[in-house]
Amino acid sequence: MRFRALATDYDGTIARDGIVDDATIVALERLRDSGRKLIMVTGRELDDLIRVCPRLDLFALVVAENGAVLYDPSDRLEAVLSGRPSLELVNRLKAAGVPDISVGRSIIALWKPNEVEALAAIRDLGLELHIVFNKEAVMILPSAVNKATGLAEALKRLDLDVAHVVGVGDAENDHSFIGACGYRVAVANAIPSLMGTVDLVTEGARGEGVQQLIALMIEAEEQLVSALQRRKSFRSA
Repeated sequence: MRFRALATDYDGTIARDGIVDDATIVALERLRDSGRKLIMVTGRELDDLIRVCPRLDLFALVVAENGAVLYDPSDRLEAVLSGRPSLELVNRLKAAGVPDISVGRSIIALWKPNEVEALAAIRDLGLELHIVFNKEAVMILPSAVNKATGLAEALKRLDLDVAHVVGVGDAENDHSFIGACGYRVAVANAIPSLMGTVDLVTEGARGEGVQQLIALMIEAEEQLVSALQRRKSFRSA
């Protein structure tokens, strides 16, 4: 078995409008039962994720808040991997009239086009934070935190090498963790810039694409390995 784990984004990847359909759940169960690990890597806040996804038990670990929080569904223990959100920044954004601000363990989330106001506030307050986009969502995090750093911590705890992990996603904030994986995949509804950097774009969108990927991992893993080796040879030529 070359690829021992699947690291997957949530919204727009396994979920449509926040819901994972039955066929995708069956596929995830099948992958887990094959002896491989499932790792979720999402920008969602943990409490919100627990509310919308009743099958977190399928995942060995969950990386939430775009890399800032690690959660173990088996014992419901969580670890915050970065600094707490800046209440000074939150208050500044609220005073500026920015709507729909959500504050997690570490993340501050809002919506486009309020990134302009957020960037100005970060600059004026002299904070070491960065902005990450997830389509229409705007996420503010400590500068060294992203999905790749969260996945690295998850793999350390699971004793897995990133070379043995398949990563799949759909949006801007998925670049970091997918780029770190041994095999990189975008679902058919992914943004063009992500599609241009991966080893495979699925024929199906969202959950259907992940179902197709899981079938390849279980039934035709050698095809994935051979195709990856050919691409590596071509790039080095």
